Amino acid sequence: MICALTGGTGGAKFIQGLQAVLPPQELVIVVNTGDDLRWWGLHVSPDLDSVLYALAGCLSRERGWGLEGDTFHCLERMKELGAPAWFQLGDRDLATHLARTQLLAEGRPLSQATAKIAAAAGVGARILPMSDDPLATRVHTTDGRDLAFQEFFVRERCQPPVRAVHFLGAQDSRPAPGVLDAIAGAGAVLIAPSNPITSIGPILAVPGIRRALRETSAPVVAVSPIVGTAAVSGPAGALMAAHGLPVSIAGIAEAYADFLDVLIADPADAGSAAELRRPGLQVHCVPSIMKSDDDKAALARAALQLALPDLALANAP
Repeated sequence: MICALTGGTGGAKFIQGLQAVLPPQELVIVVNTGDDLRWWGLHVSPDLDSVLYALAGCLSRERGWGLEGDTFHCLERMKELGAPAWFQLGDRDLATHLARTQLLAEGRPLSQATAKIAAAAGVGARILPMSDDPLATRVHTTDGRDLAFQEFFVRERCQPPVRAVHFLGAQDSRPAPGVLDAIAGAGAVLIAPSNPITSIGPILAVPGIRRALRETSAPVVAVSPIVGTAAVSGPAGALMAAHGLPVSIAGIAEAYADFLDVLIADPADAGSAAELRRPGLQVHCVPSIMKSDDDKAALARAALQLALPDLALANAP
């Protein structure tokens, strides 16, 4: 069994690659929920939905979020009614949030609601929210604002300079059922090329998860979302700098230093990789820019083979 920790668009692409080379029943995915928000009265879980849609084969290729071919008639009508419309939800996407909100209102935890929605979508891999408890990523800006992550990321387009990030409710949260068992029982743990601060950071902030990663006997392999001195996409660079981390593969290694066994960097960072290698940390250079399905599968295959050289993998389509 392979356990993957993920969040964001880069994470969803990596999960698509894993699905191409692994039987779905061998894959457990722990997903960031620090981005969750209440929108139009609905519980929206952007990262859970991106993973769900990626595995179901219906993630929008153009946007990297939402459903392929979705329409936005409800959004336009909500604008006409004077409702906030900066967070865009497609018409068919709304059905997912309606179903989730109803299940939660019936008293089901997020993990059970996620499992039911994934089963209805025909997804064979196990998708686990990091926690059933509320944990919200908050971004403190240098102008004194305290923004929910989606306010910073979508409404403000990542423009405000960041002073710090914190995870509201983390101290009172618990790992969702199955998360610690997945890490402890995995043949390998893979950390997707996701933002280390706001995609993987909230997962690590749930008490017990970071310790489980330190204590697992499985190799822990992370794919860097940084190439050179910039993020492949998104605000990871600015957020890492705000946390005092170098915006480089060295910063990724530092963020995961207490549990990381193998770091995958892009060949563009070959020089930095050589300097970073040390006892207890392997650094390998593998093409990490995922522009096509073949790129995604190749990166996933490389990560798995570095973790488990004898693992038999399916041929990617």
